[in-house]
Amino acid sequence: MSIYYDSNAVKIKRPDSKHRPGSLSTVFTDEQLDLLASVMHVKKYSAGTHLFWEGDEAIAVYWIIKGRVKLRKSTSEGKDLLLSILQPDDMIADIDAWDTTHRYTAEAIDQVEVGIIPRLQLEMLMCKYGDLAYRYAMWMGLIQRKTESKLRDLLMGGKNGALASTLIRLCNSFGEHEQDHIRINIKLTNNELAELVGTTREGVNRLLASMKRDGIVTNEANGCIKVINLPALKDMAGCPLCPTCPKEICRL
Repeated sequence: MSIYYDSNAVKIKRPDSKHRPGSLSTVFTDEQLDLLASVMHVKKYSAGTHLFWEGDEAIAVYWIIKGRVKLRKSTSEGKDLLLSILQPDDMIADIDAWDTTHRYTAEAIDQVEVGIIPRLQLEMLMCKYGDLAYRYAMWMGLIQRKTESKLRDLLMGGKNGALASTLIRLCNSFGEHEQDHIRINIKLTNNELAELVGTTREGVNRLLASMKRDGIVTNEANGCIKVINLPALKDMAGCPLCPTCPKEICRL
């Protein structure tokens, strides 16, 4: 685990996530990450607080150093959609040339530390270092492909397939392999699963109850979901039709 200093000369430990597909450390080099760290400042958020709200001015990107963050979008009817759950060495980069406001809300799930990189500083680094700009474009393309694959599953798989796909993505993002099953090491309520799938809590209750009867998943006493039959989930999600989907893409 590397140690570096932010723009305020604060000593920080870089998240050790080179083994996790799609993390910043698998896309950017150590030297490029050091460049990003040199222009950022670290801020801490307690559980339940917000990094920013949908509609706020987007003036920075957020490099998650510690903790987990939920990205949520609200519809005009007041319905919430849970877009993603990020973890250390992920980045929130909700900035583009066409819209200067955030398109979703970011909320801390637990104690969170983020490195805040001002948009202007990021643009100046990319103008000066072409290799950094190239890697950033690669990372943005990866995020775009991940988003497109989630939309495909939600729109074409039906509610059953969408929930199965979401559970598979949770396994790839937060799963711990234990003997003959995978433990999803994050506690989500059925309401949060419904927000991820785009359905109602009652619908998720029925689907999970059916999966439990079929021996596909079960719940642990602490509230975590345990996947017992991953091939069955893949059948429900239509994964055999896309056998080469990389784990960098099949993530939450």
